[in-house]
Amino acid sequence: MSRTTIAHLFHSLDGVVEDPHLWQFDAFGEEDGLAMDTHIAPVTDAVIGRGLWKEWSEYWPAAEHAEDTDGFAGWVNPVRKHVISSTLSEEYPHGLPWNSTLISGDPIDYVRRLRETGSGDIAVLGGISTVRSLFLAGVIDQLTLTTHPVIAGSGRHLFDDTVPTTRLRLLNASSTSTGNAVLTYGLRPAD
Repeated sequence: MSRTTIAHLFHSLDGVVEDPHLWQFDAFGEEDGLAMDTHIAPVTDAVIGRGLWKEWSEYWPAAEHAEDTDGFAGWVNPVRKHVISSTLSEEYPHGLPWNSTLISGDPIDYVRRLRETGSGDIAVLGGISTVRSLFLAGVIDQLTLTTHPVIAGSGRHLFDDTVPTTRLRLLNASSTSTGNAVLTYGLRPAD
């Protein structure tokens, strides 16, 4: 049986997913944090792009709250990380730190193989093009968008005009007291 692969992105009303820390701060409350904890609790492996991995690997292990075993640091530091990069092997010739493995070969094939091993969910954490390509390849089972009641004005979108028309099916919908719409989608099976 295949493991479930998930992705969860913060999303503005105008479709921006880039740098949510710039526009989500006033619409992310305790309820949203608890939902995130529930979302990541069954995850044992994470697929992550080079840019986000570099940013997080420099911050989370040494963060003041890294010993907080109940919060995000308590999850992200020990989770097995699978990193998509064609350049990190040059920077880290003896292997990646922070419980991380460099993905060799095609990331889509790698995630397909990863889904058939081990237990627990697999989270695709980013970047944007990683989530897009894996979702459209059918290796992400659930894509959750938490849409914040804000117009970001500028920034990258998850899907752009290079993506063909793709039908999705709504798996779950809810809203939070801070005004966020939380929508989980899967690819709609071919008719």
